[in-house]
Amino acid sequence: MGVWKRVGGSAAVCVLVLGTCSVPRAVPAEDKTASAVDEVFADLTKAGSPGCAVAVYRNGRISYSRGYGLANLEEDVPITPESVFDIGSTSKQFTAASILLLEKQGKLSVNDDVRKYIPELPDYGPQITILHLLNHTSGLRDYLTLMDLAGINTDSVTTDEDALEIITRQKALNFAPGSDWLYSNTGFFLLSVIVKRVSGKTLREFAAENIFIPLGMSHTQFRDDHKALIPNRAMAYDPKELKDGYTLDVSYFEQTGDGAVHTSVEDLLKWDENFYSGQVGGENFLAEIQERGKLNGGKVLDYAKGLFVADYRGLRTVSHGGSWGGYRAELLRFPEHHFSVACLCNRGDAAPTRRAHQVADIYLGSMMRPKEEKKAVEHEAAEKKEITLTGEKLRAYAGDYWSSELGVTYRLGTVDGQLKVESMLDGGGFAHTSTLPPDGFAATSQDEFRLMKMGVTIHFERNSNQAISGFKLDAGRTRGMIFTRRNSAEK
Repeated sequence: MGVWKRVGGSAAVCVLVLGTCSVPRAVPAEDKTASAVDEVFADLTKAGSPGCAVAVYRNGRISYSRGYGLANLEEDVPITPESVFDIGSTSKQFTAASILLLEKQGKLSVNDDVRKYIPELPDYGPQITILHLLNHTSGLRDYLTLMDLAGINTDSVTTDEDALEIITRQKALNFAPGSDWLYSNTGFFLLSVIVKRVSGKTLREFAAENIFIPLGMSHTQFRDDHKALIPNRAMAYDPKELKDGYTLDVSYFEQTGDGAVHTSVEDLLKWDENFYSGQVGGENFLAEIQERGKLNGGKVLDYAKGLFVADYRGLRTVSHGGSWGGYRAELLRFPEHHFSVACLCNRGDAAPTRRAHQVADIYLGSMMRPKEEKKAVEHEAAEKKEITLTGEKLRAYAGDYWSSELGVTYRLGTVDGQLKVESMLDGGGFAHTSTLPPDGFAATSQDEFRLMKMGVTIHFERNSNQAISGFKLDAGRTRGMIFTRRNSAEK
């Protein structure tokens, strides 16, 4: 037998036999918010999936944190807020901070010529300063792109010496220092070399002593030894193409500066809060690290020193994402609201930047402008339509092309009516499997070919006899690299 009883203005049904009472109640707002955040990451909770750790920081505290998916697929270990991830380029702000702390100690100036500390860097004419490196306005070619073009995979073991060797072989810049902006990992790697040569300590050691330990970031470090063990480390994965399951994707590069910080969403709170407290560096440091760069002509950039400064739906943001191997990261701050979202992932397609903004929408949406509809942007491929070359014309481009800046030879051949990279050979004649996809180059005009999906362009050059003598290659963050044709008289 049941009775109705008024409880707090609502009706409650009491089942006397069971001695229980079911009372309808309002769901607390924080529960609704948490559920909305969980929904953003729901696709990562499927069995056997890698995923992300997320933390929401409000007024110096973690308002919400959780792990979704697995940190280690083989051991079935779940991701938690304590899990440690490689945060890729999100590391750049710690490198910038180290340089500014050295400046504060009177050991360098951001206006110094880079060659003062790295004299082996070629003299390109115009001076390249430390500030150019910090703002991505140096014009230096991206060394990660160069390594990729040279057939060096991310799971190879590479060192500072390897990176310096390929950088110092470059005979040209992408553009005159300060005249343009182009994201370059080379600049931030060179900053790590400057830290070491000025302080006598590796970037790992300097950042630990001057940033991580003072802030109590006990689970954070620059990883510069591929054999080093890191407690609670999440491994990184990529989904298999056309198949279920995942493959391991962890880099063994040992150079730092452009990346290599390993940390957790719990530790990142302490760094994020430093942007309000100034515990490390003080107010002048905070102003300098967030000061947007300028080009020679006065144009103000959206990039500061290891940080993007932007507007999101009417609110100012300071942020930086990261991508390395199968790791993905985003640290997104709304400084006027003392609010941030950290999202660290171990799955190559996790898209933490999008998810972090979705989480911010949940918490700050009422203060934001309405979302704008994205305009459709036609792909560059539509601007330059492909043309068809006859077999004889296509075969004229086949041959071996040598790059002294990469130290490799590209062997081009015609396969199934397409121009392709058949193999790459290093200086010792060792053949590598090409890093370029098997689709082949599409001809967009006479002597110009493109890999549309990768943004790679090769433009063939001819001598006075109209024989092909080589080509210039543009690939992402590397422009104007020269390849000289070998045995051209035989072609």
